[in-house]
Amino acid sequence: MDLFAERCAGIDIGKADLKACIRTPGPRGGRRSETRTFATTTAGVLALQGWLTDRQVRLVGMESTGVYWKPIFYPLEDHFECWLINPQHIKKVPGRKSDVSDAEWIARLVETGLVRASFVPPRQIRALRDLTRYRTSLLRERTREVQRLHSTLEDAGIKLAIVATDIMGKSGRDMITSLIAGQRDPHVLADLARRQMRTKIPALTEALDGRFTDHHALLCQMMLNRIDGVDATVAALDEQIAAATECFAETINRLIAIPGVARRTAEVIVAETGADMSRFPTAADLASWAGMCPGNNESAGKHFTGRTRQGNPWLRGVLGTAAAAASHTQGTYLRERYHRIAKRRGTKRALVAVGHSILQASWHIMHDQVDYVDLGADHYIRLGDPARRASRLVQQLRQLGYPVVLPDRAVA
Repeated sequence: MDLFAERCAGIDIGKADLKACIRTPGPRGGRRSETRTFATTTAGVLALQGWLTDRQVRLVGMESTGVYWKPIFYPLEDHFECWLINPQHIKKVPGRKSDVSDAEWIARLVETGLVRASFVPPRQIRALRDLTRYRTSLLRERTREVQRLHSTLEDAGIKLAIVATDIMGKSGRDMITSLIAGQRDPHVLADLARRQMRTKIPALTEALDGRFTDHHALLCQMMLNRIDGVDATVAALDEQIAAATECFAETINRLIAIPGVARRTAEVIVAETGADMSRFPTAADLASWAGMCPGNNESAGKHFTGRTRQGNPWLRGVLGTAAAAASHTQGTYLRERYHRIAKRRGTKRALVAVGHSILQASWHIMHDQVDYVDLGADHYIRLGDPARRASRLVQQLRQLGYPVVLPDRAVA
């Protein structure tokens, strides 16, 4: 087998220590392996770096579980070419059941070039990723806290969620705050409604008549405090992310033009992809990496389940949200695409397909530095032959018993 790297190393990383195997030319023309164990502390990583430097290693491949690769990869990337390898790509060979054999196997795969390096963005993008991912986690926690608040209100017989679309809106928040303060009269509580909610005062009066006690008030106040704390932290993160994405302002503004893509969604797309499409040769490569395309599972001419791979969960999450928002837009290509697929394959597959389209459009925007151009809701109609489509529709109407006569088409 051809040699890809003459001097390379394979590292299997654990929480407390790591196993490193070096592959170098042997004294008689063969290949020689040398394996050592190092601690994952800073001192251990410096010792590993010195050992690799002494052996004139140029390429280092490593794999680990979770985030244990980060304190090893980051110090070494300044001195060596480092590859982070997906464990699923190297674990399917039997007999690799120890950390030492894993390190040796990684080194052999790296020296022959049989594995591919995972995408590790530069430092600036990694810092932006930390901010956007933390914000996403906080927003998810806020949603869970609102759900807990809703459950507590239900326990007290307060049916606010039946009337109000968002119990944390201005009207709903005022009513909950008043309940906590001791007000129990449903007429007084319903009168706190604002704007369009005032048309629902009779329904609100009935929904706010419950058994809200001091115990419920204590729980609801604690939950509101947590929600307010998350809101304050998210606002601070928004400021930090805005400052970190100033250099991507033009790209973000172009991404926002895609139906369903809000600013936060655009920021996550930039953070997860790095906005540098040289890492992804085509839009299909980006979709595959993100896990937003059907899986390829064929054997002996038979096609098996095509479920999507895990991909990048942070990017998949915002694309799913953007796809759901795009499905409710008016007169757009993405809305039409969603409804066409949902009729045949269901809503879940339709959301994945629309998310895939959004990601493809994002790739072209970031790769070619162009603006988004919507294909229009009539895109699929314009693709075919208008005369044949009209003939088919007329035939269907006649089968239903409607006499139809089309006028001669005007010639432009």
